[in-house]
Amino acid sequence: MDWHVQRRSLLGAGLLGAGTWLGRRFSQPALAQERAQTAPDLHHQGMTTLGEVDHLRNGFDPHVLLTQWNGGHVSMLPTGQRLREYDITAVEREIEVAPGVFYPAWTYNDQVPGPTIRVTEGDRIRIRFTNQGTHLHTLHFHGIHGARQDGIPGVMEAAPGQTVTYEFDAKPFGCHLYHCHSVPFKRHLHKGLYGAFIVDPDPQWHPDQADVARSRLLGSPENQRWQELMMVMNAFDTNFDEENEVYAVNSIPHAYMKQPIRIERDRPVRVYLINVTEFDPINSFHLHANFFDYYDHGTTLTPTHRTVDTVMLCQAQRGIIECSFVDFEPGLYMFHAHQAEFAELGWMSAFEVVA
Repeated sequence: MDWHVQRRSLLGAGLLGAGTWLGRRFSQPALAQERAQTAPDLHHQGMTTLGEVDHLRNGFDPHVLLTQWNGGHVSMLPTGQRLREYDITAVEREIEVAPGVFYPAWTYNDQVPGPTIRVTEGDRIRIRFTNQGTHLHTLHFHGIHGARQDGIPGVMEAAPGQTVTYEFDAKPFGCHLYHCHSVPFKRHLHKGLYGAFIVDPDPQWHPDQADVARSRLLGSPENQRWQELMMVMNAFDTNFDEENEVYAVNSIPHAYMKQPIRIERDRPVRVYLINVTEFDPINSFHLHANFFDYYDHGTTLTPTHRTVDTVMLCQAQRGIIECSFVDFEPGLYMFHAHQAEFAELGWMSAFEVVA
């Protein structure tokens, strides 16, 4: 079942912002009853979809994606350089992007966004990419590499049924992404072919800021005190009119509003934030009742913006957010796009801060 949902008609009918449920029609009494049954404990009722997405059927859960770092198969090359190997497959499949709303997605490893590849600066990366779809596809990494590894039309582009192998060294450190770069580009991107590419700094390469670098190095004692989260801001054009009907973080609208992200008050928070939204020039992240430091692209160890509560990102722009809730009262702290329409159509979330 593929519901073709038009956001303008839904907004005009008053079904969004006053309690959204995309894909079915309810009488007002039934709508009120289902809203009460679905989200009785939310502090901000009327700002969430009604009903639940079947994460098991989708094969991925947005709450699991927050901390699902893929380090690949690790070995050492004769030179002493660490090698990380991955297998990534492009697959066409239907996913549920809102309760009752199904979308014919193009995926990496059956999920949207694709696996979060997390490596250390200087690692050799080897990725066997298999195209099981019906169109040409690539892997284009935002990072530094040679022209022959760029994953653009005619360069490392896999035909249906073909496997190609990408290999390059991971640099620079930071919060990056990968995506398909085949044409038509906007179609390959908005259909779901993208994922996060996190490169941790090697503390030995940054002796003047080694403590900060170690705090970003996955598995280090300094890193373990941080609560790290991966968030890809994305959207779906469900009726293919080049206007998005659904907005989300990690694909499922209001997932983190219905089930807020649990945050321990006394541990700092680090968010790897990436925008891959198509058809809208800008997306944003706004945090309620708190401020944060921001590292544009994550390629510095000192903040590029200090003490802000909102950042704007164009498509493919990304960065790292760091904040603390020490001495804050426990409770729900909202975060969302500061475009009201985006929030009402799914990009509304909350942290649940606990003592």
